[in-house]
Amino acid sequence: MVSITLSVSEEVRKLMKKFPEINWSGFIRKAVENKAKTLMWKEEMLKQLKEEEEYTEESLRIGNKIKEGMWKRYKKEGWGK
Repeated sequence: MVSITLSVSEEVRKLMKKFPEINWSGFIRKAVENKAKTLMWKEEMLKQLKEEEEYTEESLRIGNKIKEGMWKRYKKEGWGK
């Protein structure tokens, strides 16, 4: 495991000392781990959305062509008057 050094203000250090039952190192480690996992998840979701965007745009384009073709057909048959 890699170690890092964290600086906090004197005021925060005093507050932390009021609660010696808290494993502050473990608390910070878990908070950093959770945040990193959340960011990775968001990054993956954005990547998937970007990949799906192409399919969505193509689906909309095809749907519009179908609607256009149906409208032309209905208009020809006299429904558009």
